Amino acid sequence: MIRMLDIPKPFFALAPMDEVTDSVFRQIVVECAKPDLMFTEFVNVDGLQSRGRDKIIHHLKFTKKEQPIFAQIWGKNPENYLKTASELVAMGFAGIDINMGCPDKSIVRHGGGSALINNRPLAAEIIAATKQGVADKIPISVKLRTGFDKVDLTWPQFILEQGIDMLTVHGRTTKEMSKVPNRWEDIGKVREIRDKFASKTLIVGNGDVMSRKQGLELAKKYKLDGIMIGRGAWANPYVFDPDDKWTSLTPVQKMKLYKKHLELFKQIKGDNDKFNFQSLKKFARTYISGFNDASNIRGEFVRKQSLKEMIEILDKAIKGSI
Repeated sequence: MIRMLDIPKPFFALAPMDEVTDSVFRQIVVECAKPDLMFTEFVNVDGLQSRGRDKIIHHLKFTKKEQPIFAQIWGKNPENYLKTASELVAMGFAGIDINMGCPDKSIVRHGGGSALINNRPLAAEIIAATKQGVADKIPISVKLRTGFDKVDLTWPQFILEQGIDMLTVHGRTTKEMSKVPNRWEDIGKVREIRDKFASKTLIVGNGDVMSRKQGLELAKKYKLDGIMIGRGAWANPYVFDPDDKWTSLTPVQKMKLYKKHLELFKQIKGDNDKFNFQSLKKFARTYISGFNDASNIRGEFVRKQSLKEMIEILDKAIKGSI
């Protein structure tokens, strides 16, 4: 078991991002600059406890090098949280993170993610069921936003009162999505609430952090235990590196890292649509940039329909740049 208070502070965590932070990308980040904590892509507990389990269970695969890693889960049925939590303990996860902050309209429409702010009795039931499932063997955390239509700090206070080990706060409301700057002052206010109502719970800030240096400054300013980085890692796999090696890499070095990313995906998942290799194209702007013909190569790259063709494009671009 990972003891939450034993994590060095302020610690850095790789945020869960759907179809981005799979085991392949997490392993790339580990190789570049490993964060203190990682999370899986979010997985639906109701789906895991249904006949559709086989279609989503692969999202929970991880390697030893990715530890400590938390499984991030979401859903509506407390009984499914209980069953899933028990399974996740057996699978060797370091902790469980409950996603109560996802603003995706389809998820919110069905009462999941950040919609739980409007169904607090259910949110409490979900946390209680997850606690029962882990039986004090691993810690439980929750990720949320600061409100639904407007900032409402009674929501994080309510969650803190449920006795969780860690709370990650994204400083925007559900309605705001990512359309406004993240309000770190609100995250700081949640930390103050923590001091009054749940002094042992760790508070992690999330939103718009693009470098380790920026994260350290925010953690110090708002007295936070940790910083979670999502899009910053997507744009820079070395984001957790104190020296930020990414800025010194040449375009060729970045493309070679992309090739390694693709080859690792093929090794783990294979060249087929079952595991949606199309998601790899989301990284094109990250790795193919910084030189005159980059946009044309990216355009050609994203039109390819197989991993083999995508790797061939990278080989051609690398050879032409040397």
